[in-house]
Amino acid sequence: MRYREFCDIFLPLSDSLYRIAFFILESEADARDALQDLYLKLWNTRDRLNAVTNPKGYCATLLRNLCIDRIRAARRFGNAGLDDREDPAAGVEERLEARERLNTVLSAFESLSEGQREVVNMRIFENMSYDEMAARTGKSKLTLRVLLSTARKTLKERS
Repeated sequence: MRYREFCDIFLPLSDSLYRIAFFILESEADARDALQDLYLKLWNTRDRLNAVTNPKGYCATLLRNLCIDRIRAARRFGNAGLDDREDPAAGVEERLEARERLNTVLSAFESLSEGQREVVNMRIFENMSYDEMAARTGKSKLTLRVLLSTARKTLKERS
């Protein structure tokens, strides 16, 4: 893939990708760093990007994995100094706990109604306004707000 193609296809996705990273990492600086890592990774593998049929989905998946790696690394090395090494068994426990939390969140997301999942995807990952969501779904803005609020409460309770 050439520079111009890369710029035309992948750079316009940066705003929505940043929102995904921020949603996962809950930190502006970490989200920016993750996004930069993503673009470096994309650029370094640009020869294979012509085969990507859904650039936004591909980038979102890569970014999610980069964010998860950052969270794991922060937990692993965040509080440990050079002389204060962690017990290897504790690292295994932390990874298992993180995996269980991730599975819990995914399970909670899957337990949402189709309408709630659709609204969460549109609002959080696609950063659509309520007007845009209403135009796409044919539902009123009030209905969409209720669906999103209920979905958020459900996710919070179940995860």
